[in-house]
Amino acid sequence: MERSMSINPLAHLFDGVSDVIAEIERRGETGADQPVDARAEIMSLHPEGIDLVVAQVIEETASTRTFRMRRPGGGELPPFLAGQYISLNVRIGDVLTNRPFSISSSPAVRDSYDLTVRRLKGGRVSNHLIDTVTVGHRFTSGGPVGAFSHNPLFHGDDVVFLAGGSGVAPAMSMIRDIVDRGLSRRMTLVYGSRRAEDVIFRDELDGIMDRQPNIRVHHVISQPGRGWKGAVGPLDAGLITSLLGPLAGRMTYLCGPSSKYDFLVKELESLGHPRRRIRVEAGNVAKPPPTDPRWPTVLDPRGEVTVTVRGRKSVSIPRGQALLEGLEDNGLRPKASCRSGECSMCRVRICSGEVFHAEEARLRMSDRQFGFAHSCVAYPLTDLEIDF
Repeated sequence: MERSMSINPLAHLFDGVSDVIAEIERRGETGADQPVDARAEIMSLHPEGIDLVVAQVIEETASTRTFRMRRPGGGELPPFLAGQYISLNVRIGDVLTNRPFSISSSPAVRDSYDLTVRRLKGGRVSNHLIDTVTVGHRFTSGGPVGAFSHNPLFHGDDVVFLAGGSGVAPAMSMIRDIVDRGLSRRMTLVYGSRRAEDVIFRDELDGIMDRQPNIRVHHVISQPGRGWKGAVGPLDAGLITSLLGPLAGRMTYLCGPSSKYDFLVKELESLGHPRRRIRVEAGNVAKPPPTDPRWPTVLDPRGEVTVTVRGRKSVSIPRGQALLEGLEDNGLRPKASCRSGECSMCRVRICSGEVFHAEEARLRMSDRQFGFAHSCVAYPLTDLEIDF
């Protein structure tokens, strides 16, 4: 049976279209010259899920561990760009949840992913990993994702990275990428820590800076101890200028505590640095109500509402708990990845009721038009009926 092929009328405006059409017709239904199992090849590079085992636990500081993850049977992991993350599925008691963790290892190393995790006050997943995970623990994750990476066509070859705490993880991946691939890109890291002993990767960073003239590292300490001779925070416009000089034309990356982002962006803009030259890693938990000034003050965030998932069950969730977390706590799991309102993987349809979206929510026009919420940063104001 002959195949009917529909050709877009605009295709004929492009050079060589007749050759392309002839090649498609030559290959026909059999897919000549194509891999026998093209889907398997694609999924090996862009998998929906990866099985991982902890091969090594590295103590970086008293509060930070790097978990080196490999495939249980060995072999290469999917490729990634420096600055991307994986969403790690973690079971804590009876609850299965996930969190995004930036990959701190080099994209040139494909036999493992390094996830650098710092203890956080009240951190549900990070503290669980640090306190309980040892070599041999098994996990699953999604494939590498995220847009917080360097694009040489648009971001130039002279970049700045302002990092705080474990926000140095994607910066470390970028630096290791430059070193391992011998890239000519220049990168300056300004790394803020509370104390000198809190600096993650300090010895490696010092060694790289000694060997690589195109990589500069400035440590900024907010609580300097005796003998500290480096820069002292807070990191503001004056200190940025002192450490970096003119920023004109340099792409600037920010990753660290989300509470610092607004301040740092304003400080950079006060130096004449345009917002389009500032890239912010969005992988942070949203500010919970009622800390958001837009939260309706007449509603108690501790009060519970009923959330009914069509065709499944009804559960009670506090208004002040993110819808995604409340569903997970009750055994319901929408797909999720960034958990910061950006990727939209966790979106659910609001069939009835009202939710409050945190400021971090990056709703699409279609989300608003058709009533979808990003459940990781959506809080139920009233009883809800949802579907996903």
